[in-house]
Formats: sequence, structure tokens, C-alpha cells
Amino acid sequence: MSDVQAEIKEMVEQNDVLLFMKGTPIFPQCGFSSVVAGVLNHLGVEFASVNVLEDPDIRDGIKVYSDWPTIPQLYVKGEFVGGCDIIKEMFEEGELRPYLQDKGVLKAEA
Repeated sequence: MSDVQAEIKEMVEQNDVLLFMKGTPIFPQCGFSSVVAGVLNHLGVEFASVNVLEDPDIRDGIKVYSDWPTIPQLYVKGEFVGGCDIIKEMFEEGELRPYLQDKGVLKAEA
């Protein structure tokens, strides 16, 4: 495993919810990253993020790690969930909240 792949694996394993994105949650630098960060914020999910624009090795490496060609990429409890289209669809279909609750990263609604 390359150093970059090992670094990505460590980041994914150390964060319950991790979003590889362009920009930051406060200042996303692409519309797709903005959508996913917005959905997570809307649901009240605490998440870490990695700005792939700051490191070209991570930007390329995450695509290899997940075998997924685009960014953003969301990981929950070490598992690749998907990119913007998948997260948006899960949210719109009412599947994302229960998924996150089942993973223990989102409290059930009172």
C-alpha cells in the first residue's frame, strides 16, 4: 500500500463521518461538495472533512482508494457511502437519516 493510500485509510478509520470535498464545509469550492456538506449540516451530523484541493496526492489517491471517479466522497464508520448524487438521492428518499442513525452517528429524533 502506498503512503498516500495508507494516509487515506488512516483518515477514514479515525473519523466516524469523513467527507473528502473540494473546499471546506464553510467555504465549499464546488457545487457538489456544497450539496453534500449542506445535507450533513441540515441533518446535524458532526463530520470531519478533507479539502482535496490542498493536496493533489490525496485528490488523486481517494479516487483509487474508493474506486470512485468523482469528489465529494462520504465515508461513515470506515465505509464508502457515495458521492453527491447518491447522498442527495438517499436524503430525498428519506434513507440517509435512518442510515446515519443505524451507524450511530446521528441521534434519533425526539
